[in-house]
Amino acid sequence: MVVDDEPLMRGGLQRILETDENIRVCATCDGGEAVAAALRHRPDVALVDIHMPDVDGVAVLEELRALAEPPVVAMLTGFGSDANVVRALAAGASGFLLKDRALDELIPGVHLLAAGGSALSARVTRAIHAVPRPAQAAVSAAGPGYAALTEREREVFWLLPTGASNEEIGRRLFLSKTTVRDHVSAILAKLGVANRIQAAVLAQSLDARVPERSRGQAGATPSAPAGASQG
Repeated sequence: MVVDDEPLMRGGLQRILETDENIRVCATCDGGEAVAAALRHRPDVALVDIHMPDVDGVAVLEELRALAEPPVVAMLTGFGSDANVVRALAAGASGFLLKDRALDELIPGVHLLAAGGSALSARVTRAIHAVPRPAQAAVSAAGPGYAALTEREREVFWLLPTGASNEEIGRRLFLSKTTVRDHVSAILAKLGVANRIQAAVLAQSLDARVPERSRGQAGATPSAPAGASQG
């Protein structure tokens, strides 16, 4: 589902998305129609413009996430430095994609979101880190929780910024999708963050400050288990 106040933009995004035969856009609408459209069509993923003149995109995000069967919600923005990005992050957005990179990022991002991963544009990530405290406090305050993570949880944690789904992380770490899901749940609880994209942003902000990470001792792809082919 695509939510944007501009009909031409909605149509353009729909055409881009539907060039992939595995994506079907079930609805396009403006912010005021988003909840009704979600209830009617039950989308797996909703792409919501973060900056609409008549409706607050973050409020739409919150309304969609409050549904009994909510879609995964990613925000669309035309400005990597949009101050509402941090608000949306705190409200539980699962991704941030730039409209001007739609051809490059939109389809891969939707596939990541549908598979349980996160989609975070690099420019938006830089904008999040540039926001001064205390606006970023809800994310950055989780830093001390890193010490509580087990070694395996840290390996999963450092892969979250890649946007990889649980299945993809499992392939890299030789774990089942269910085991990765359990590790992600434990990571979120220990770090005190609401979702994996908040954890991913935290990982990026900690990257240069955690000695073992900067030495490459955490997050590296582990050796194959005993008996596995080394190719």
